[in-house]
Amino acid sequence: MSKSKLLRDIRKKIKNKKLKIAVIGLGYVGFPLALEFAKKGVKVVGIEIDRDRLSSIARRSSYISDITNNELRHVLAGGNFRASGNFAGIKDADAVLICVPTPLKGRNLPDISFIRNAVKEVALHIKKQALVVLESTTFPGTTEEEILPIFEKSGFRHEEDFFLCFSPERIDPGNKKFPVQKIPKVMGGLSQQATQLAMEVYHIIIKQVVPVSSARAAETVKLLENTFRLINIGLIDELSMMAHKMKIDIWEVIQAASTKPFGFMPFYPGPGVGGHCIPKDPLYLHWKAKSFGFHSRFIKLASDLISYMPQYVVKRVKCALLRRSGGLKGSKILVIGVTYKRDTKDLRKSPSIDVINCLKKQGAIVSYFDPIIPFLKIKGIDLESVKLNDKKIKEFDCVIIATDHSAVDYSRLLENARFIFDTRNVFKGKYAQKVERL
Repeated sequence: MSKSKLLRDIRKKIKNKKLKIAVIGLGYVGFPLALEFAKKGVKVVGIEIDRDRLSSIARRSSYISDITNNELRHVLAGGNFRASGNFAGIKDADAVLICVPTPLKGRNLPDISFIRNAVKEVALHIKKQALVVLESTTFPGTTEEEILPIFEKSGFRHEEDFFLCFSPERIDPGNKKFPVQKIPKVMGGLSQQATQLAMEVYHIIIKQVVPVSSARAAETVKLLENTFRLINIGLIDELSMMAHKMKIDIWEVIQAASTKPFGFMPFYPGPGVGGHCIPKDPLYLHWKAKSFGFHSRFIKLASDLISYMPQYVVKRVKCALLRRSGGLKGSKILVIGVTYKRDTKDLRKSPSIDVINCLKKQGAIVSYFDPIIPFLKIKGIDLESVKLNDKKIKEFDCVIIATDHSAVDYSRLLENARFIFDTRNVFKGKYAQKVERL
């Protein structure tokens, strides 16, 4: 089939709603993406190896906060989406979108084993002339140097038997203003034809699709976005520590600086960063740069600073308690919020977990309250969220605001707590006798 005929065929299938898509990995990225295509009348099969997720879908119960049960049930009732644990389900797909995890090995080493395993399965089952798009965040060169050889080993030739593209995911869990269909999508194929095909497919659900010159450029786009955030968060964390030593209110400084209408963007200190992206993605770039003989000092420094923040929070709490009640050991501490982000049911790399473990190591008696996480069993922690009433709050020597969920009754905390350490500026500089801020 000629390239022009293939493009016409794809366009015809899109117009007639005959296009078939497979999404590999139904997590925070793949699940919303799959459902959005299904809503537009595209036949979608979602491939997921996690049995718990498949069971949830079978029960018509969503396991991520960005998708409501009613939304899932509506899509399933429409008949355009189904989930499967068998890769054979992709055999008729015109486009295969790979959305699998890319964690780190230990502290700094990229782990793309999930990508490799998924691509090997795709290469066994994919039909000729299909488009393959990788969305999983990874280091520059992955699409061309890691994925392409797997297909070539299986007898596929790029632009003759299949087309390969990279499009970085930009999902922001819990962001109601920018759901998947409203976030501009970057496309970088191994050829212009691959890029064009991917743009045609994604235009079904996303209005603004942005082409770049290569897959390598598209891979770096995502890493730049999150490295920018990592470095600026690391900078403001360091400045908050410095400001504390100098008895300067960093929150007041940030607020005043934010009045400048150009050349400044506010970032805020906190107990650390969580989620799948910011703690990990820049380190993929840091690792890859080493193979070119380049050491990225900014990335490493910012990563180290942010990783230290849970310990710094505990250090500040310990110093405050020494002044107030005799120290941290044996003190009863209540941590408010254990998810990594406000109003999002997501524990991935949550700094609150590190704060709790650090408190426990120093002899504190730790409890937590989180309106959306009733039980916490992770990294050696096995706790149940306490009931937040006046009597209970008064039992604690210190309350730490680690995640500022909107459903928390902060006025009740303020009225009944002996001492509050506020890492999120919930109390905004007021009540100096009872509240200390990061």
